[in-house]
Amino acid sequence: MVDRKIRVGAVSYLNTKPFIYGLENGPIKEEIDLVVDYPARLVTMLKNGQIDIGLVPVGALPGLGEYHIVSDYCIGTEGEVASVAVFSEVPMEEIENVYLDYQSRTSVLLCKLLFEKHWKKQVNFIEATDESYIQEIKGKTAGLIIGDRALMNRSRFPYIYDLGLGWKEMTGLPFVFAVWVSLKTLSDQFVNMFNQSVSFGVDNLGLFMNQKNEYYDLQKYYTHNLSYPYGVSKISGLEKFIQYL
Repeated sequence: MVDRKIRVGAVSYLNTKPFIYGLENGPIKEEIDLVVDYPARLVTMLKNGQIDIGLVPVGALPGLGEYHIVSDYCIGTEGEVASVAVFSEVPMEEIENVYLDYQSRTSVLLCKLLFEKHWKKQVNFIEATDESYIQEIKGKTAGLIIGDRALMNRSRFPYIYDLGLGWKEMTGLPFVFAVWVSLKTLSDQFVNMFNQSVSFGVDNLGLFMNQKNEYYDLQKYYTHNLSYPYGVSKISGLEKFIQYL
């Protein structure tokens, strides 16, 4: 067996900057090769063996077969997440069509679930394939946008339906968008070092909160909207969501 570095796939969004910082500067940095991409692509890379650990959207977990959650940290929220939302020019009762962001299967599944169970609204869902769909959000056609692009578009639309908040209203639980997953068992030593590195990044949130962003208050984003520890309540939220899948 060839001795090589563990390949780690992360997401290239603002919400993962603390994770990437920790992995690049923590005790694990010499043991890994880091790859960044958007969520849906990381799932494919993990399945194909192109990466060993991925920050995986939780909606993909049931399709992975045997998997291992390898960190005490996740991308989660206790309520309003800000960067995963349905944007619209008209109120919910007037929406007829909804474009679905192509970058995350989890957000798409959550969006459909909230329309059915929480907002109780029947709409026509349209699968987006590239960035052009954002320009089609107008009139009675709304759109799900995730990640940094969601923060950039918040000022454009009078109606924003936050998926983290919708989930909290429906279930009373926090929502977990992504967890660190491997398909094979990793050594306890590696997992401990991995956790220490991710923790190092989360412990240094101030580095990211103080960066300038013309679209959104990053201090609010990192301390109010995002919640990184993967604890008991997050596990309950994740289990509840998977029950719906």
